[in-house]
Amino acid sequence: MSATQPTTQPASHASPPPFDPRNPAFLANPYPTYHQLRAIAPVVKAPFGHWLVTGYGNCAAILRDRRFGKALREPEVMMRRFGPTALQEPSVVELSHMMLTQDPPDHTRLRGLVTKAFSARNVERLRAGVTAITNQLLDRHIGAGGMDLMRDLAYPLPVMVICELLGIPEEDRASFAENPSFNGGLLNLVPPTRAELDAANANSADRGAYFDTLFEARRREPRDDLITLLVQAEEAGERLSAIELRANTMLLFAAGHETTVNLIGNGLLALHQSPEQWNILRDDRTLIPNAIEELLRYDSPVQATTRTLLEPAELNGISLAAGESVVAVLGAANRDPAVYTDPDRLNVTRDQERALSFGGGIHYCIGAQLARIEAEVVINTLLDRVPDIRLPESATPKFRPNFILRGLTTLPAVWDTAAV
Repeated sequence: MSATQPTTQPASHASPPPFDPRNPAFLANPYPTYHQLRAIAPVVKAPFGHWLVTGYGNCAAILRDRRFGKALREPEVMMRRFGPTALQEPSVVELSHMMLTQDPPDHTRLRGLVTKAFSARNVERLRAGVTAITNQLLDRHIGAGGMDLMRDLAYPLPVMVICELLGIPEEDRASFAENPSFNGGLLNLVPPTRAELDAANANSADRGAYFDTLFEARRREPRDDLITLLVQAEEAGERLSAIELRANTMLLFAAGHETTVNLIGNGLLALHQSPEQWNILRDDRTLIPNAIEELLRYDSPVQATTRTLLEPAELNGISLAAGESVVAVLGAANRDPAVYTDPDRLNVTRDQERALSFGGGIHYCIGAQLARIEAEVVINTLLDRVPDIRLPESATPKFRPNFILRGLTTLPAVWDTAAV
């Protein structure tokens, strides 16, 4: 990659395949389209205005190159992403104050407040609690011979864990587990509809009002939790503003569960569809950490991330101007045959380049290690207690209508009760 002056230049001499992130068939299986894009037009202008980048090398470079920034606070960027009313939409304004959408120095300041809480050492201390919650959730269904792995396990587990870290009172956690709402639809590549914006605004108001009440409680009575840490940063003045306090509490809640939910769901589906891989893990538990990396690669819970060019740059001989939007399609990069042998095959013994599912550079997912631990615990616990777990023959897994955050809405599973 090199900085150049922008010139008029075609993205490809071949006609790339259609790319519609709203198409149900694409959402069910985007990988054939990714392979075509990578082969025909690894850098291509999409109909909705973004440049799509599908190769591993280019995606990895974008994640670490400071020229590819976020710039979401810029009015032009906000209106291009979310429509002409963007600056008046509370949910969009809230999103623009999250560390996820910030560039340095604001990103550095915001992330620095919470980095220690998500260190590998600190999250490792949560493993016993994660195991206890996993067993409690499984206890509710073990005698029934089946459960919906999304509704009954993948959703509530990470929500309950992040609630503990944040300091959400125990009596309120059940409602969060039943409805772990996050405005993830705003991250999609196409501008949201009026109905989607209205729903996002209502969710921001509802969750925001709850957290505002909790902030006030922590001001009166500080505790050893993340919300107290953020409240104290706000009270320190320049470290955190009131809108940043609310926005980044919402983000931490989302970061603590959204990726993990989809890692667990997508991973268990992949293992059920490749039973020989499940059997390998059953016979050798030491492979489970490596298997988590392979599951992240095989069906990434985050399929893409968007950047805005802060200055001109060049990709694959194509000159891009400052201000243009570039999408690193992580799901495509993770199946690049130039990096991974037989990329469409799940292989829990694979020992190759780490996947880009958690991003990279300064925006590397702050909850990545916590997500890995939770997924490891789930697989270990299921192997311990229901090693014959499987999908019923009639099951048809369904994916959410969200391209960026790839995950299932339901995943029914059954097992032999005589064996538990």
